[in-house]
Parts: sequence; structure tokens; C-alpha cells
Amino acid sequence: MTSAQGAGVPEDLDAATAKARTTTGESWLLDVREPDEWEAGHSAVAHHIPMGELQARVYEIPTDQHIAVVCRSGHRSAIATQALLRGGFAASNITGGMHAWSEMGGDVVTEDGQPGRIA
Repeated sequence: MTSAQGAGVPEDLDAATAKARTTTGESWLLDVREPDEWEAGHSAVAHHIPMGELQARVYEIPTDQHIAVVCRSGHRSAIATQALLRGGFAASNITGGMHAWSEMGGDVVTEDGQPGRIA
């Protein structure tokens, strides 16, 4: 953990780095968007816990893996990342959110694997 992370300041990840880390299993991708946003389109490797449910569902997040947190644009995920850091997780915010993820070629799919969209 970096000193910035130890202070509760999120380390930002660009979308390409986040994609590489989640593809190799180095990071666990957490999507904190609302259910309607998730249903419109998300990464196939993402795990969905809406930001409003994060505290109640934190037990679902692995403690032995780095957490890459994403939302639509990066604002909510930065707040969620700070909360995870305060809780002792190794976590980073994906700058630019799902917009950046999609723009750099990251997958965006619906629950049935069809092409999705960023809502």
C-alpha cells in the first residue's frame, strides 16, 4: 500500500491499466453504479455493488485482492474507493469511469452478453 493509500487518498488507475489488471486477475473490478446503469452495460468481469449498498455488502469484496472501482465517470467510484481504503482494502479509482473504459476498447455488455451501452 502506498503512503497516499494509507492516508485514505485513492490511487487513480487509467482504464487501460485497470483492464490489464482485471484481465490477469491482479485486480477485482467493482462497479458501484445504480442497477439501471449496470443493466444498460457493464464489463463482463465486473462485480456489481451499488454505492448505496456498499457498506451493507462490503463482506462480498475480497480482502486479499486489489479492488479497481468504477462508476460512469469516476466521481462515485472515487468516493467508494476512499471508503474502501478507510476499511483497510487495497483499492484504486478508475479515472474517467465506464466512459474511459469503453473509449479504450474495454468490453461493455448486458447480462445476456449482448453489446451494452453506458447509461
